[in-house]
Formats: sequence, structure tokens, C-alpha cells
Amino acid sequence: MSPVESGRGTETVETEAGVARITWLPAERPRLLLALGHGAGGGVGARDLAALAAVLPGRRVTVALVEQPWRVAGKKVAPAPRTLDAGWRGLWPRLAARGLPVVAGGRSAGARVACRTAAGLGAHAVLALSFPLHPPGRPERSRAGELLGTGVPTLVVQGGRDPFGRPDEFPAGEYRMAEVAYGDHGFAVPRRAPVTQDQALGVLTGAVAGWLDALPEQGL
Repeated sequence: MSPVESGRGTETVETEAGVARITWLPAERPRLLLALGHGAGGGVGARDLAALAAVLPGRRVTVALVEQPWRVAGKKVAPAPRTLDAGWRGLWPRLAARGLPVVAGGRSAGARVACRTAAGLGAHAVLALSFPLHPPGRPERSRAGELLGTGVPTLVVQGGRDPFGRPDEFPAGEYRMAEVAYGDHGFAVPRRAPVTQDQALGVLTGAVAGWLDALPEQGL
């Protein structure tokens, strides 16, 4: 049995946007599958994605770290949103084939992809990490419509000093908000902050784990 057949390892998936890659971190007796996409400026090694991948399999959540085709191809600049969405949609059947409710998630640009495609793909819920509500210094260019239109239970985890949108800038809506105090867009905290980096990541993983625990296994 290959590593992927046994539920572990990395596999590639052909999509309309190119070849994507999934790294599987399986849980024992999983109740949910959380797919996590990366942002436009980094990969699946981002501190928040890595922290969730380390914690959640122990909470009966299988984690799938998804690398978009442009990252797999070694490109430095992310393509247009429609191309990102096409890559995500193209690998979704591989996620759904596990037979588990799939929570669509991601950080920054990956969070936008998850929000835009959730309803059409039948996602169980959406996890939006560092949702880029607006470009830094341009609050008038709001992307709130993407977040408010998921149509499924949604959790936003946002750094308290994120220049792409602080928690208090978000509009009211049918979603939950968890704040990581002192965190920036990558959830990094300053050395002078009254919390350590590990404590900040603990707030993040605790908020996500608690929210996932409360989601029903089937049906919404």
C-alpha cells in the first residue's frame, strides 16, 4: 500500500489551472476533513497552517494542506482569483473522495478562495485565516461580500493588528470572529507584546479546534 493509499503522504492532482499538490495529515477515526490553502505570499509552511496541521489530527480532524498550481510550478506571483478558484475546484473531488464532511479553509488569498467557492462545492463550513478584508490603507476597497456570501458556518481568525483588516473593521454578519491579540497578517507578535508567539498560536489553534468540535458531523 502506498503512503497516499494509507491516508498519509503527498499527492498531485491535475486541475484546469495546472498541477496542484495535497499533503495529507490524517487523524485516527476522523470526523471532519479540513483543507487549508496558502496565501499569495507564501506556502503551506506558514506558521498558522503548520500549527493547525500539528494539532488538529489529534482532535479527529484530518488536515489536507493544499498547494495551488502556481506554487507547485515554482512561480513567484499568484494568478488572478478566477484561476485560483479553478485550481481549488479541480482538486475538490479528491478531498470529497475521503467520505468526510470537508471544511474549506485557507489563509489570506486562500481564505478568499474558500469563501468564494464554498457554496458551489458543497463545503461543510469555511475557516478564514487572516481574511484580507481590504488592501492595507484602502478600507474603501472592501472584500466583505466574499466573506458574507459563503452560505455555510464560517469562522474568521484575525490578528489584532492585521493591516489587511483588524477585527473591529469587519462588518456584522453570519460568521464567528476569533481575535489573536497583537498578531499581524501572519499572526506574528512583537517581542514587546505581553504574549509570546507560542501563546498567540495557542489562541489560534484553540479557537479553531473548539469551533470544529462544535460543527455537526453530517448536515448543517
